[in-house]
Amino acid sequence: MILWTSDDATRATSGRSTQTWSATGVSIDTRTLEKGDLFVALKAARDGHEFVAQALAQGAAAALVDHIPEGLDETAPLLIVADVQAALEDLGRAARARTAARVIAVTGSVGKTSTKEMLRDMLQEQGRTHASVASYNNHWGVPLTLARMPAETDFAVIEIGMNHPGEIAPLSCIAQPHVAMVTTVAAAHLAAFESVEKIAVEKASIIDGLVAQGVAVFNQDIPTTPQLDHYAHNAGVQVNWFGQNSDFAKLLTVKVTGNKSDVAVLIAGQVYELCIQSAGQHFAMNALGALACVALAGGDVARAARDISKWVPVVGRGAREIVTLPHGQIDLIDDAYNANPTSLRAAVAVLAGAEATRRIAILGDMRELGETEVAAHVDIATWPELATVDQIHTVGLLMSHLHAALPAHKRGLHCETSDQMATAVSDLITAGDCVLLKASLSIGMRKVVDAIKNMSHAALTD
Repeated sequence: MILWTSDDATRATSGRSTQTWSATGVSIDTRTLEKGDLFVALKAARDGHEFVAQALAQGAAAALVDHIPEGLDETAPLLIVADVQAALEDLGRAARARTAARVIAVTGSVGKTSTKEMLRDMLQEQGRTHASVASYNNHWGVPLTLARMPAETDFAVIEIGMNHPGEIAPLSCIAQPHVAMVTTVAAAHLAAFESVEKIAVEKASIIDGLVAQGVAVFNQDIPTTPQLDHYAHNAGVQVNWFGQNSDFAKLLTVKVTGNKSDVAVLIAGQVYELCIQSAGQHFAMNALGALACVALAGGDVARAARDISKWVPVVGRGAREIVTLPHGQIDLIDDAYNANPTSLRAAVAVLAGAEATRRIAILGDMRELGETEVAAHVDIATWPELATVDQIHTVGLLMSHLHAALPAHKRGLHCETSDQMATAVSDLITAGDCVLLKASLSIGMRKVVDAIKNMSHAALTD
């Protein structure tokens, strides 16, 4: 199916096409580019113009560039624009303008990717559904997601993230959602914000892009509810709250059995029962908010409540995996993609409730917490959720403060790097253990996850 013709893309970007072409997709990476894609030569870690010739050789339909790359000429299919990033945003706007899709935008300090994936799994059975890939939620990820959206889309789910003030509203204005959701507000990116209250204001700005009569879905169970409410009131936007005390979308019960959660919720006066393929109240809250979005986007809530059972956490975001050893199994909780105090505490609560011989946590630094970073790591030692955790191993300079604050009987190995922990981990865990791994992405905890998984392969070859 043709996504962009040269005429459509030229008109959208005010650019100039050297040839006539048509594209079936949009790509920014030659490693994942598919034949027929429009290759967008963004300037990031490296200048995408260096890869244009390679992209065309791999079958790209054309390349979006701001100059003709060295070694090519106007016989190559190029869309030449003044600025590639701006042109990508223009493609996103044009794609949004040509569709009648009901658009849901999701942001939040914790849970936005999981909630986006829940919405995708719930809505794709109700119509042609388009959603962000992975965590494509930044200044290039949002317009890229929109540029990839077919005109015939029925539902679109757009994840929007931020690292600094002023990032969310412009992206929401490109997406123009009918429903804008904030999963929660927590102490993340405090290095760039004065307070959690300031983060709440930034998150609330997702409503700036709402279409006329668009609505907000906000979490009512967090301390920054007044900031969210105030922002929406000033903007004249209707807020639909979700949480344990909400009248519109209320969490009634959560029963965790093994790796599943049986949940009952109240949405717009109707009770729904659902089964979530993961343990944890935080996933139940994400599901509640997602169902509220489905209701407000005109979807079938009963069907969505049933279809959420198809959702499972993605790798690095709470995914559970059994690692088989010669004399038993390890229950691995892979939550290594990111971490802040709120998401870490939720993950520790899942570990604390796991059925296992021992409950082991391997925790790496939580980054971007600003002046509170040391105190936030020390505070972990006071959490009641640690009562049933048997041992805690730590990685990184900041986690050394937790290591020192832990009681001796819980204090495990401390390593400066994930490489060191990956080398040592096979001696720290054994069959019967449930092991949680969590850290900010830059810590590289994925290496430790892979080392644990490789224990199974080593067992097969011993």
